[in-house]
Amino acid sequence: MKLSITRDAALELLKKHNKEPFHIVHGLTVEGTMKWYANELGFGEDAEYWGVVGLLHDIDFEEYPEQHCIKAPELLREAGVGDDIIHAVCSHGYNLTVDVRPEHTMEKVLYAVDELTGLIGAAAKMRPSKSVSDMELKSLKKKYKDKKFAAGCSRDVIEAGAAMLGWELDDLLEKTILAMRSCEDSVREQTENA
Repeated sequence: MKLSITRDAALELLKKHNKEPFHIVHGLTVEGTMKWYANELGFGEDAEYWGVVGLLHDIDFEEYPEQHCIKAPELLREAGVGDDIIHAVCSHGYNLTVDVRPEHTMEKVLYAVDELTGLIGAAAKMRPSKSVSDMELKSLKKKYKDKKFAAGCSRDVIEAGAAMLGWELDDLLEKTILAMRSCEDSVREQTENA
């Protein structure tokens, strides 16, 4: 997979269209999570590509929340981003705002982990450590089952993503904790020094 935009240019593009620190942190978190999954699933040579897709996945969310994944192609094309990345970015809105089906393993992972990273991030903030570093599957499952907790994170999408990948939900939850653990310090450093 060949990148049509550098990682630094992708980050600048994200910041151009997203001013809220929450959205920057989310983009960086999904980037790190996607890179971890690329390495974990045997796509290590494409880890940077997976990361850029994760970084850009919500490019249009802050400015155009009602047109999420609909406005993204225009914003990405203006920046010279290739159709493969545009398809991957838009596929995480499948059955929500667009009918772009996740096809590649990377797109299925993005679909599965986007909402889940939000839920895990919210659960981490409730911990004394404010971190995923000491989070266990059991405590996450308790939060996951409470529909009022992080209610904006769709359990239906998370479960559909696990099914797309052919994974048990617990496997997805546990792997995503590990993925977020792998990038937590880097995300913190990048946002503190921004």
